[in-house]
Amino acid sequence: MRFSLFAHMERVSPEQDQKRLYQEFIALAKIADDGGMHAVWTGEHHGMDFTISPNPFLNLVDLARQTSNVRLGTGTIIAPFWHPIRLAGEAAMTDMIVDGRLELGIARGAYSYEYERMVPGMDAWDAGQRMRELVPAVRSLWKGDHAQEGTYHSFPNSSSSPKPVQTGGPPIWIAARDPNSHEFAIAQGCHVQVTPLWQGDDEIIKLMDTFKASCAKMPDIPRPQIMLLNHTYIAEDAADARQAADEINRFYCYFGAWFKNERPVSQGLIQPLTEEDIANHPFYSADAMMRDKVIATPAAAVDRIRTYEKLGYDEYAFWIDSGMSFERKKASLERFINHVMPAFD
Repeated sequence: MRFSLFAHMERVSPEQDQKRLYQEFIALAKIADDGGMHAVWTGEHHGMDFTISPNPFLNLVDLARQTSNVRLGTGTIIAPFWHPIRLAGEAAMTDMIVDGRLELGIARGAYSYEYERMVPGMDAWDAGQRMRELVPAVRSLWKGDHAQEGTYHSFPNSSSSPKPVQTGGPPIWIAARDPNSHEFAIAQGCHVQVTPLWQGDDEIIKLMDTFKASCAKMPDIPRPQIMLLNHTYIAEDAADARQAADEINRFYCYFGAWFKNERPVSQGLIQPLTEEDIANHPFYSADAMMRDKVIATPAAAVDRIRTYEKLGYDEYAFWIDSGMSFERKKASLERFINHVMPAFD
């Protein structure tokens, strides 16, 4: 199993300086690179200080100049916000600038807050259909001349300018949950990225079972890789782990509030949750975070992650977004690199 870092700028209060947050994001990526991690992933979001990344290609180009070895991944591009020609060209240009280190993660997106601003009237099903039209078009544009009469995008004969550095283009990863999205990814020759949200190891097992069943339906297609994205905190001791569980629980309560899209948003910040809101969440709690996420001392984390390796996961992405301080993120990541990763060498 290989290990990667999944990170964004995340701004939780108006007092936080955006430039400093970006510098901290770069610092974490450099720690990942120096520590021998496989990749750094960062996604796409719009109008949300909760995760600041309006164009991940910009971040990855900057990271390429400040790192040496890590692969640089979009985790993920939001498919319905892109025209196929634009995505093919910008991804190819990025691949050229970063010397062939690009990994292209693509998803339908998750937040109706973004949908109603970027593509008004679109729902999650429609977003998924847009992704299914986009992915094969991007692949064809990388190869050369491609014309399309699609549901969402139609254009005459075109090609990607420039072409990617990597033969066949950067590896494409599809964020998948249900069987249809797994089967789509595999049929397209794409890798799969999965994210358990609130059911812990049961969901991690179910996602792998879905992946394996989808692979079994297409035995003539080589098995793609599958990455597990999971919130992780490597603690100094039990008290430190408990503090992290409280912090990550707060993060998830805010994630849920953004997802429901019911609270006012001003200057990119959602109306704050009260302590009562957090305490009364129907299924998020600090205890649930301790159960469902890898929030543990190094030895316990090794045991937990080894079960995921045995299930068949190829990559474990350390999701560091949590709302906690940079110093706590940094200490956790360094403990992961120094005391967890060596167990898997």
